[in-house]
Amino acid sequence: MPGVLTKVTDTLGAVRVMVQSGLVPFPRLDRGIATIRATEKFGPFAGPVHAHASAGYDAVAIIDELGQLTYRGLEEQSNALVRAWVDEGITPGAVIGAMSRNHRGLVLTMLAAAKLGTKLVLMNTGFSPPQLVDVAAREQVRAFVYDEEFAAVADALPGDVNRFVVWGQAAPTAKHLDDLVAGRSTAAVDDPPVHGSFVLLTSGTTGTPKGAPREKTSPLASAQFLDRVPLRRGQTMVMAAPAFHGTGISQLGLALALGQTVVLQRRFDPAQTVELLAANRADSLVVVPTMLQRIIDLGPDTLARYDTTNLSIIFAAGSAISPDLCRRTTEAFGHVLHNLYGSTECAVATVATPADLARAPGTAGRAPVTCHVALYDDNGTRITEPGVVGRIFVSSGLSFNGYTDGRDKERIDGLLSTGDVGHFDRDGLLFVDGRDDDMIVSGGENVYPLEVENLLAEHIDVAEAAVIGVEDVEFGHRLRAFVVSAPGSTRDAQILKTFVKEHLARYKVPREIVFLDDLPRNATGKLLRRALHEMDLPDA
Repeated sequence: MPGVLTKVTDTLGAVRVMVQSGLVPFPRLDRGIATIRATEKFGPFAGPVHAHASAGYDAVAIIDELGQLTYRGLEEQSNALVRAWVDEGITPGAVIGAMSRNHRGLVLTMLAAAKLGTKLVLMNTGFSPPQLVDVAAREQVRAFVYDEEFAAVADALPGDVNRFVVWGQAAPTAKHLDDLVAGRSTAAVDDPPVHGSFVLLTSGTTGTPKGAPREKTSPLASAQFLDRVPLRRGQTMVMAAPAFHGTGISQLGLALALGQTVVLQRRFDPAQTVELLAANRADSLVVVPTMLQRIIDLGPDTLARYDTTNLSIIFAAGSAISPDLCRRTTEAFGHVLHNLYGSTECAVATVATPADLARAPGTAGRAPVTCHVALYDDNGTRITEPGVVGRIFVSSGLSFNGYTDGRDKERIDGLLSTGDVGHFDRDGLLFVDGRDDDMIVSGGENVYPLEVENLLAEHIDVAEAAVIGVEDVEFGHRLRAFVVSAPGSTRDAQILKTFVKEHLARYKVPREIVFLDDLPRNATGKLLRRALHEMDLPDA
């Protein structure tokens, strides 16, 4: 657990970063203080918007398919929505669920939920009806906001759940939020009697997603994102990552706090994303790694059609980035890639800057201000030697306090388990070697799939790769690789096996290689290894 001196150092470092980034603008410290006070009342999303509007800052906040919406527009429309929800019987402390893509309706829902003092559960847009019903029941959802395209999923909810459509046409069983707010007062609303909060859901790659609540958070926690990523006031951000995911929601909140313009992409398309970067002279792009892969796979000829010279930040988080993708991104856009490593539970662990990635492609980087990372062995003893693999534990000002169902992650010395294993190099850079439960024991040797996957991704014939362990009578487990071939390549398993054998130990060479058109992933791009295990394949 960080001591008193560490906490003081963290606080001073966070203040320095907030001033440097413009989150607390110098010399107008009064505006920074007003934002902090508003955040104390309305939370990290509605608070800054309220402060900007109150100060007369009326820049464009949101650009989506409906056009532009200013900070004053966000403030006023969210005030009207609060009043509409009160008339619909939604009270402070109630739980609202939201299943929505990236657009102004989701942002207004987030702001109004905070101003009313409710708990907002951000649902995965890839949910099936049973998944939604399970999560809604566990979280005690009493109202549900959704896009029209998810009507069939929403219909599975119990009849006593109040439904609201936020994008598309209203349904017979749901009212449209636009109709509810029409003609209502947009004046400032009273402070909520209870503090609003939100619940992020885990990826659910190993079962029903768990709820990771975020109650009242310190404004200082924003510094951990800004310490190693140069987001600044007045920039323009293209948000391709889904806002219901930790990557998207964290950067959306930062952009609003910094008074930026956020270009929301409702459905990800790689070519359209690059077009939005050029058309809006965007400074930053927020993606999950699979999105970045698809953008880079457009190829240099397609990317050269768009002027992205203003782009100074590609912020990627949510899963590991291979060394090959790091290098290809630099070739395409220059030294702009920032790779954040963390989890839904712990938030930020480390950030790799362009300089880190140039020196060590694939690294997860270093812990930013207010974050602390340590490695432990299976006996709970801390590992300090470079190159030694251990379980990764993190302390962060945004770490959760336990799941909504009462369970928790393992904790040691006040640090929270990420569920990953990794090692530090001699320069103090962190490398994530894989999930703790993904380790394969083959012939008595430990193999982490990520090492083999990253190597396969280096081959010119491979677009993507995933490796699992399957039961084997002789070796206990053998390695099976699933490969998505690069365009125009030949599907030659022996060539790939030889390539791995030339670079890694013999026991790390896949015994089987299965070619697929796509790897199974969820809505946030997480690889679904369970789906690979469940594939019906002929015995090798």
